[in-house]
Amino acid sequence: MLKKIKSLGLILLSVSQVAWSDQANIESVVVTASRVEKQLQEYPESFSMVAGQELKLIKHNHIQQSLARVPGANVARGNGLEYLPALRSPVLSGAGACGSVLTMEDGIPLRANGFCNINELFESHSEVAQRVEVIRGPAGTLYGSNAMHGVVNILSPEIEENTKAFSGTLGFEGGPHDYYRTSISAESDLSNEGRVRADLSLASDGGYRDHSGYDQQKLSLLHSVSTAQTQIRSRLAVTNLNQETAGYIEGHNVYRDDRRDRENPNPEAFRDASAVRLYSILDIDLGSGKKLSLAPYLRKTDMRFLQHYLPGQALEENGQESIGLRSSYFFTRAGNLEIVMGLDMEFTQGYLRELQKEPTEGSGFLRETIPVGKHYDYQVDAYSVAPFTLATWNATDTLKLYSGVRLESVQYDYNNKMLSGRTAEDGLPCGFGGCRFSRPEDRKDSFQNWSPKLGATYDLKPGLQFFVNMAQGYRVPQATELYRLQREQTVAELDSEQISSIELGVRILKEHLSYELVAYGMRKRNVIFRDTEYFNHSSGKTSHRGVEMALGYAFSQSWRLETSSSYAEHRYRDERELQGVLLDGNLVDSAPRAFGSYRLQWQPRQEITAELEWLHQARYFTDPQNQHEYSGHNLLNLRAEWVFDRWALSIRALNLTNKAYAERADYSSFVGDRYFPGEPRSIYLSVSSEW
Repeated sequence: MLKKIKSLGLILLSVSQVAWSDQANIESVVVTASRVEKQLQEYPESFSMVAGQELKLIKHNHIQQSLARVPGANVARGNGLEYLPALRSPVLSGAGACGSVLTMEDGIPLRANGFCNINELFESHSEVAQRVEVIRGPAGTLYGSNAMHGVVNILSPEIEENTKAFSGTLGFEGGPHDYYRTSISAESDLSNEGRVRADLSLASDGGYRDHSGYDQQKLSLLHSVSTAQTQIRSRLAVTNLNQETAGYIEGHNVYRDDRRDRENPNPEAFRDASAVRLYSILDIDLGSGKKLSLAPYLRKTDMRFLQHYLPGQALEENGQESIGLRSSYFFTRAGNLEIVMGLDMEFTQGYLRELQKEPTEGSGFLRETIPVGKHYDYQVDAYSVAPFTLATWNATDTLKLYSGVRLESVQYDYNNKMLSGRTAEDGLPCGFGGCRFSRPEDRKDSFQNWSPKLGATYDLKPGLQFFVNMAQGYRVPQATELYRLQREQTVAELDSEQISSIELGVRILKEHLSYELVAYGMRKRNVIFRDTEYFNHSSGKTSHRGVEMALGYAFSQSWRLETSSSYAEHRYRDERELQGVLLDGNLVDSAPRAFGSYRLQWQPRQEITAELEWLHQARYFTDPQNQHEYSGHNLLNLRAEWVFDRWALSIRALNLTNKAYAERADYSSFVGDRYFPGEPRSIYLSVSSEW
């Protein structure tokens, strides 16, 4: 009980980036929240934003460092650029995890329905983002499948409105373990044909751990042209990643051993990934308060990685090509009714191949059931169509009511390019009853879901607002859950995951003080999981309830306190048993009750900014039986920036006290405790110049 009181105390002392530094920032525009430009006060859900100035100070090497400022976000960093998501949820891993948080760039999903990659945010060009917007909680009405626990939207930089024919910035950064990053941005005027912008980011990291590190390249090209009624923004984004991956280190509290925390038990592991996205966003003013937005897009991804965490260490190759359209139409009726409606459509062709080149090591059972050769080789054509509408009724000057619904149909056409069943590639049966993997016959599957929402905002007085929101989200089964089966399973009879949510909140928006306090409760059903026989099921249930606080207080012209805090309990609510232990009522593993970011900022002059950040992570269980745990950690980070003339110098000292900690802790019944160790104290220096 004392630990709960202490954790709640951290929330009540909190202050965060939902917080705005002055009245002008309070009036900032929210884009993703309602698919039309609206003020935060016109939105009945929990919304967070990491603004451009914050991103420039953070200069994240990993997207987790920026998302730590979002209440309810507890992203677990893996090795290199990998991560596991958590947004009003436990850290999501294993079957049913991928695709539970919708990730987007400029409102375009990074991945198609059914073809998620749990690390997909590294495909966004977040290093040059204008801001990061996060919807916390179900957002299926406007965004559809995968927006079950929330939405993370990376907003790319706008083209500046200036008179220069050509301008740009150039930056260099260096850090420990042979870390280097170069960034180049340039804009040019095309006279009557608009303006163009290019952003290039090149990064190389030698890796803190043995035989690890990565090289990454990102390029974005933007063209913008405007007329009296229409603005068109067209963008090409290309990313490439070549990563040498380090796996878990094993042993109780081994992350505290400075002789072993650099070990890499999987020096052979790697990940190569590339992504290309091309899209145009057409915003058309039709007059009389009517607006039409059209966003056609093309998407292509390819990835190769070694499944070093599985027996046999098979090579997986996967990819997808998509074409889609996201549209919305906004209009008003009778002066007090606002309606946004639209249609989202997408066609995707995806593939997956799994090939094992070397014999499986280990017991005779493993060697017999996991043979050399191809395990899977299939293609899936996916179609989705989703009409939606959201109405806002201005009932009075202080009360607004919101109601909306989305209907979405997703269809898969699966084509197996190998022999069906659980044989080896050449058709020979495996020993011990059959191969570990199973390939279903060609088939078609379809899923229909609807996502309603009801909400309200009430302005008690200027700057003080109450809001309530009820919403339902969903997640269609992913292709790998349906068609990469194991053992004697021939059909995965899976339903879409469903989540129902209610939240109550209060916002105060004043010149020197602003905060958002939210309490929520959610129930999730049809949770997809893999049982002890390696079968995929969708009969799981979980509950999620918590309190989030985001607040900012400027107690002088030079000093400001900001934090984001969360206290939540995520529990199993079904009759599953694991190794003889009934899970009903247990806390979900990898789900600390309390965590948060607390920041003290000092700005003695406009040109100088310094920030001390405290990151708190409470203890959490590392297994569903709640028999093993990680003790948690507290970290300090120091950041400072000095801007003069056209130059900027910055320094970041991460893990200032050189704390031994784990970015992620886990427990496996095969090897026991295992960890991704956190890096020791690391200092990064950067310099940039404008022209």
